[in-house]
Amino acid sequence: MAHNKLNVFSMIMGLVMVVASASADAAADGDSLQQVVERGKALFMTATFDGNGRHCTTCHKEGGTAMSELPNGKKFASLNNAAAIFPRYDAENHRVKTLLDQVRHCVGAALKGKPPAYDSAEMTELVSYITSLSQGKRVDMDGKPK
Repeated sequence: MAHNKLNVFSMIMGLVMVVASASADAAADGDSLQQVVERGKALFMTATFDGNGRHCTTCHKEGGTAMSELPNGKKFASLNNAAAIFPRYDAENHRVKTLLDQVRHCVGAALKGKPPAYDSAEMTELVSYITSLSQGKRVDMDGKPK
C-alpha cells in the first residue's frame, strides 16, 4: 500500500513539474496568471485545434461552468471541480489519468483535432483556465464531477 502511495505522490510531483515548466515558458514574457487564464478561456471558447470545427464549448456549456451535453444528447457534469478531482483512475484503460491527459483526450477524440503538447503554452493556458474553475474547491482526487 505504501508503494502505491509513493507512486501516486511521484506522479503528482512529476505533473507539477511539467505544469510549472510549461507555466514558466508561457509566462516568460511577464504575463500574469490572469492573462494566461484569459488566453486559456479564449482557447476554450474558440479553438478548433485543426479538427472538426467544434471547440470545447460545443460540449462544455457556458465555458464549462454549467451542466453539459454531448452532441448525441448525453448530459454530464460541469468542469467546476475538474482540477480538484484529477488525477483519476481510468478503469477502462487501467491507468491514472491527469487533467492534461484529459484535455488531450477531449481535443483528439471529441474535436478530432491535434492535441496541444504537454509542455506547450496552449496546454498551460487551457489547464490554467480549467483549474481556475475549481478555485476554492476541496481536492478530492478520483472524486465525482460536479
